[in-house]
Amino acid sequence: MSIYTDIRKDILTISFESGHGHIPTCFSIVELLQTVYETMKKDPSNPDWDERDIFILSKGHAALAQYVVLAKNGYFPIDSVRGFGSCSSTFGCHGDRTKTPGVEVSTGSLGHGIGVATGIALAFKIKKQARNVFVLVGDGEANEGSVWEALMVAADQGLTNLTIIYDDNQSHARGLQINNPAEKLAAFGLHVIEVDGHDPEAIRAALAIKTDKPKALLAKTVKGKGIAEMSDNHYPWHRRSPSKEELSRFLEELNA
Repeated sequence: MSIYTDIRKDILTISFESGHGHIPTCFSIVELLQTVYETMKKDPSNPDWDERDIFILSKGHAALAQYVVLAKNGYFPIDSVRGFGSCSSTFGCHGDRTKTPGVEVSTGSLGHGIGVATGIALAFKIKKQARNVFVLVGDGEANEGSVWEALMVAADQGLTNLTIIYDDNQSHARGLQINNPAEKLAAFGLHVIEVDGHDPEAIRAALAIKTDKPKALLAKTVKGKGIAEMSDNHYPWHRRSPSKEELSRFLEELNA
C-alpha cells in the first residue's frame, strides 16, 4: 500500500473521530504535499532550523492534510493529531504557526498565504540566502485579487526561489470562472509547468526544473481523489465527516 493511500486513510479516520475536516480538498493535494516535503530542505527534529526551506498552505482549510503529511515526515507522532479540531488541541481546523511544529504561517483567510510567501522569498533574496519557498494555493482561492497582486510582485522581483503550486481541482466552478489558468499565470510573468497533481514522479520532476522566473506548477487534481462518492459529488462533502458505516466503506475502497 502506498504512502499516499495511508495519508488518505489517516485523514478520513481523523475526520470521522473529530467531526471536522474538509476531506475532498485534503484528498486533492496529498501527492503534492508529500512530494514537496520529500524534496524540500528541512529538519523535522529542528523545525526552526535557520537554513530550512519554507512551505505555506495558503488554502488553510486543508490543514488536516498538512498535519498528516507532517506526521509522516517525522515532525510529530500521528496519534497527536487525533484530537484535531478540539478545544485543547494544538491541531486546529486551520494551521497555527504558534502551536504546530512545521506550520510556518497561520492561514485560513484565502488569498493570504501567497502574499506572505512572496514576502519571505523576497527577504531570502535580499539576504542572499539559498532557501526556497513553496506555496500551495487553491483555484477557488484564486478568486481573491490578492493572489494575483502577489504574483505580479513575485514576477517583478524575479523571485526564482518561489514555487507556486496551483491546485486546479475545479473548486472555482461555484465562483468566478478562471478559464485557462496556465495562460493567465504565464501572462503574470511566471514559468508555468502543467502536471498531473496525483503523479508524484511528474511533480518531483517539475519541482527540479530550474527557471529564470518564479515557477508555477499547475496541478490538475481531483477533489475527493480515491473515493468515488466524493469525487463524483464533492459539494455535499465539502465540510462533512463520514458516518461509521461510510468510514468502513470508504476505507475498503481506499484499500482496494
